[in-house]
Amino acid sequence: MGRIIAITNQKGGVGKTTTSINLTAALADKGKNVLLVDADPQGNSTSGFGIDKNVLEHTMYELILGDTVINDCIIQNVLPGVSIIPSNVNLAAAEIELIGIEAKEYILKKEIEWILDRYDYILIDCPPALNLLTINAMTCAHTVLVPIQCEYYALEGLSQLIHTVNLVKERLNPHLDMEGVVLTMFDSRTNLSAQVVENVKKHLDQKVYDTVIPRNIRLAEAPSYGLPINKYDPKSAGAEAYMNLADEVIGRAIAG
Repeated sequence: MGRIIAITNQKGGVGKTTTSINLTAALADKGKNVLLVDADPQGNSTSGFGIDKNVLEHTMYELILGDTVINDCIIQNVLPGVSIIPSNVNLAAAEIELIGIEAKEYILKKEIEWILDRYDYILIDCPPALNLLTINAMTCAHTVLVPIQCEYYALEGLSQLIHTVNLVKERLNPHLDMEGVVLTMFDSRTNLSAQVVENVKKHLDQKVYDTVIPRNIRLAEAPSYGLPINKYDPKSAGAEAYMNLADEVIGRAIAG
């Protein structure tokens, strides 16, 4: 049975989608069969794998509204071992259209249950907000992975996110747990980045991954070519970091 990880942070620009794309590709490179669910209306995880998000008939939007079935939404083998449920800007309207719908927090969970045994990992790229789409992701996930940028306000908002995780655990998904925090955009030239790493590890203890994702120009370039970093520049520091993170994720799944 697959392990479902919701990748979320209500702050934008923290490396959430970058982590979703590149962790997916790195896990696939490790021989895992991975499904990436793009639950962000910006659709950047979709375009990050070279998919034209504006011409798709079956997306996360149609799935959430019950206008299609999950098997029709999955784009198979985008890369070896990688499949995607795509998204585009239409998804932004889903929350309004679901007003009054019963058990709307469980829509994604019920759909994912149909295909869970096909994948080793299902990663969900959440929107940068604690909204209904994020709640749907947390309700069906086993764990939550939180990317945090190495900047001064890194821990700001994290307590709110952890509070939301605990509420979902209490009311909707008793099996939800914190997968961990991954520190992104680390700049070895600044004292601040090192201080942030130290501060986050002090506050969160064992939930912080050892792997730190560097600020890396090749990582920033890769999406414009529709490629994850391990295909765009496999020898780059960014590619190496995400391969190390994949090893840690696999290790935690075995230990858990």
